[in-house]
This record gives sequence, structure tokens and C-alpha cells, in this order.
Amino acid sequence: MSSDTDHPQRYALVNELHARPSPRLKAPATCAFVAFKEPRDAANRDRSRDVAHLTELTERHGGQRPDPQDSHYQGKLGRYDLKWESHTEFVTCMAMTPGLPIRPFDPSAGAIFSQEWQDNAPGKRIAAMLVQIDILPEDPQDALNRIGDWFARDGLTAVWVLDEMAVIAGDFRIDSNGWMRFAIFVRPELGEGRIGRILHRLVELETYRAISMLGLDRARLLSRRLNELEPRLSAIVEGMSDENRSAENVLQELLTVSAELESQAVQHSFRFGATTAYEAIVMDRINALRETRLYGRQMLTEFMRRRYKPAMRTVKSAEERLRSMIERSNRAGELLRTRVDVERSAQNQLLLERMDRRADLQLRLQHTVEGLSVVAISYYAVGLLSYALYPLAARIGVDKAYLIAALTPIAVLTVWWGMWRIKRRLHQTHDRNDL
Repeated sequence: MSSDTDHPQRYALVNELHARPSPRLKAPATCAFVAFKEPRDAANRDRSRDVAHLTELTERHGGQRPDPQDSHYQGKLGRYDLKWESHTEFVTCMAMTPGLPIRPFDPSAGAIFSQEWQDNAPGKRIAAMLVQIDILPEDPQDALNRIGDWFARDGLTAVWVLDEMAVIAGDFRIDSNGWMRFAIFVRPELGEGRIGRILHRLVELETYRAISMLGLDRARLLSRRLNELEPRLSAIVEGMSDENRSAENVLQELLTVSAELESQAVQHSFRFGATTAYEAIVMDRINALRETRLYGRQMLTEFMRRRYKPAMRTVKSAEERLRSMIERSNRAGELLRTRVDVERSAQNQLLLERMDRRADLQLRLQHTVEGLSVVAISYYAVGLLSYALYPLAARIGVDKAYLIAALTPIAVLTVWWGMWRIKRRLHQTHDRNDL
């Protein structure tokens, strides 16, 4: 079939489904796992630095160089099988080797990730795990006796997984060497692929748990800032009914608080959204393990419900509180803007009334001026006509006083009629322009 038929990204999207397969390994085995994250703006980090850091590791151990464009890598580094992945905010590196160390959880098991190499990482270490995978004894109680010496009782979880085909145990604590320890005991007949999936889900569970809890510190910082802003917002809302305070001044105060709330939302929205997504992944990985209780020991879901879920609820509570305060400030802003509009409408009404009074005064003044104009024009018209008609009046024997008396009403009426005609034409022209 012609390649023109396919969407340009069809093959890339299908290949993405198979880009990060779970490892395959046989018990007994040891796994060292680390995850690094940039402290700030990790989603927009320079990913070429992550690849360069991986290249340094592969060259040190004589492995194949990674492709700078790839977001995942698998290769053989000496006796280790290395699996590296680049995620949205972090990178993970898992090294698996056959067999178990002489001493349980000996730090030498993670020697491939030297301290120097970890110090040179572009980001900071957010997770570090040592996982021992061993064959499950015929009596599972023997495994419990062994892990009793490895883990602290407080926080210890031990569960059956995958229909009692394996046991996972750990205490979610960091030892003196910076590693978090987990033990996996598998039945002899369990296949390499299923062992690899158990390991993969376990390291993902811990990684996403650690990343998701970054939102807790942000939530605490946000809560302290909201504790400062909430009294100011409440005071503004309570003072909105005070007629002695200018609505525009109150609105300006509200805008300052609203701007701060929006700024907090911008700063925390990505972290809170990521926390919600990572929490869902954590719970999904636990569900995928299909855990059941082992001799009355604490289960993963119980541990998460008591230790992890409260942190997530704190994050959601801070997020919801921020959203609620933003909604309150928006509602208050709408009310204040309505009050400002009403006050401005009242001011505009007063202004229009003043303009009407001024227009009325101007009209009266205009009428007065028109009357005076008629008198003045008539006066000059009578004077001019009297000068023009006086010789004729003298010839026919009419006294000048009688002549002026006769001309005066005629001149006044003629001037008034002329001005009335002019004003009428102006009004007609104005009306036609309005149409």
C-alpha cells in the first residue's frame, strides 16, 4: 500500500506503544534505580544535557552510545543491563545484574551509578532504589523472617502480588547511603517477563509517588500566602456596602488581591495538575500488582491511604481553596463594577440635567438676544428709512416725527418676520441632516 495513504505520524505513534517495554530478568537478581529531576521548570529543560549525561555513563562502561534523538535507551554495560528513559519532568536509569550481593542491600550493588556521575547529573536525584529479587521459599514465613532484619517495622509493607505468585516488601525509608530498599520474592515458575513487569511497576510506583509529593510543599507555601490574602479579600467584600467608601477605590484594592490570586494560580497550576496525574499513576500501578494480604501484614493500599493520600488531599485542598478565592474575587469584582456603573450613571444623569439647564438658559438668552437684535436692527432700519424718505415727507408736508412713528412698526415687523424665516430654514436644514 502506498505510504501516501498513511498519516505521517502513524508508524511513530504505533512504535511509541512499544518504545518502553518492561525488562526481562531471572531471579535471583539485583536492580539499582535512580531518577533525576531539574528543580525548576523541568518540563522545558535542555534534554540534550540528559543524553550527554547518559553518554558519559555508557562510555565509562564501554557501552553503545545513545542516539541523541531518542527518549529511551537499552544496552549492556559490562555485567549490567541498563534501561534509561526520558519523561516530561524527569529521567530514570535502571541497572539490573544477575545474582545478589554478599550482604543484603550492599551499596556496591549500585556502584554503576557512581557518586561522581550522580553529582554531574543535570537535575537532582528525586528517587534512588535498590531492589533485590530472590526465589520465594517454600514457606513464605521464612521470607518474612528475613525481611524483618532488613526493614523498619514502622511503615513495613509486605503483600502477595499477581495472584500470590510473588511477594513485595519494603518500608519506604531511605537508608544511610541514600537508597530506598525493596525486596521481591518470586515463585520459581514465574517467567522472566512477569518478573520484569513486577519490577517495572514497583520502580514506577516509587518514582511517581516521589514526583507527585512535590506538590505538597507547593501546597503548604500556597496555603500560607492564601492565609494572608483571605482576610484582605473578606474585608473588601464586607466593606462593599459602605457608602462612604468610593467604589472605584474599593475596586482598585480588589484588583490588587485578584491579580495576586491569578499570579498564584499561574505559578501552581502545572504542579497541581501534574500531582493529580501522578497520583492516578501511583494508584494504577498498585492496582496492576493485584495485591492480597500476606499473614496480616500491612498492604500497599493501606500504607498509601494512611501516609500518602493525606498529602494528596492537602494539595487538592489548597488547589480548591485557591479556585474558590478566585471565584469570590470575580464575583466581588462584578458587584463592584455594577456599583461603579450605577454611580457613573447617576453622575451622567446629573451632568445631563446640568446640560439641560444650561441649554434652557442659553435658549432664553438667545431669545433675549434675538429680541434685542430685532430692536437694534429696527432702530437702524428706521433711521436709514427716515433719512431716505424725509425729503419726500417734507415735500408732501408730513412732519418727521410722524414719519418715524409710521416707519417704526413696519420696520420692526419686517425685521422680525425676516429673522423668523431665517430661523425656520435653519431648523428645516438640521432636520433633513438628521434623517
